[in-house]
Amino acid sequence: MSVNGGRRLTPPHPSPCPPPPPPPHPSSHDQAPQTHARVAGLDAVLCDLDDTLYPQQAWLDGAWQAVAATGARYGIDEGAFLAALRADAAQGSGRGGIIDRALAAVGFGTAGCVGTDVHSSLLTAFRGHRPVRLEPYPGVRAALARLRMAGVRLAVVTDGEVAVQEWKMRALGIGAFFDTVVVSDALGGRQCRKPHAAPFREALKELGVRPERCVVVGDRPEKDVIGAARVDIRAIRVKTGEYSAVPDPPGVWHSAADFPAAVDWLLEAESACR
Repeated sequence: MSVNGGRRLTPPHPSPCPPPPPPPHPSSHDQAPQTHARVAGLDAVLCDLDDTLYPQQAWLDGAWQAVAATGARYGIDEGAFLAALRADAAQGSGRGGIIDRALAAVGFGTAGCVGTDVHSSLLTAFRGHRPVRLEPYPGVRAALARLRMAGVRLAVVTDGEVAVQEWKMRALGIGAFFDTVVVSDALGGRQCRKPHAAPFREALKELGVRPERCVVVGDRPEKDVIGAARVDIRAIRVKTGEYSAVPDPPGVWHSAADFPAAVDWLLEAESACR
């Protein structure tokens, strides 16, 4: 598996946590029947990561706990701060300024009393959260295995800081399914995040496939679906995670309950076609 043009996933250095243990061997129910693509000529699937392959809330909550624990070293009430972080993030985790607003909510961010060192330490705690293990959504490993059995190549196309997204992939233990992982920030920073065309084009280039022979699967209409359309790739929207209630945008090719359901739709069991 290559990452951003050939770099392999290596642990961030230094890291306070041990590397995640290897993923468990597939169980019998993970073994899927031989399948073929619903779409003739399908070469690749580009998968979003957060809230598509695993519940991002699992990572976020650990990160907020790390921030609150760091705040306690500066005299901030850890329990109240954690509650404020969770409450603000529940209004939309993609918004900036969550830590600042949570500080203000517990009375620590008033009258300019948050020093640069405090704020920097809190951000470092958030970005430095390194869970040993994250769990994919149920059925994701089996769905990825089905795609590989069907001869479909796989890429992850994800937004975020490179070290954080790379660590998530290791903690999930699903990296072996993918030919490449494209992290948009590695292509030019936050301005290259989806729906920018750059990460999708990079995935196409690394896989060596054409857009009309690919499908994007993701949870965010304004990022995954619209971004895919900008490079003429069909998109399947999955309704999992924080944005599950957001309506489908025009142009979505198919909408599914979750990633395994999207793969069920995309691939048909051979026995059903006999």
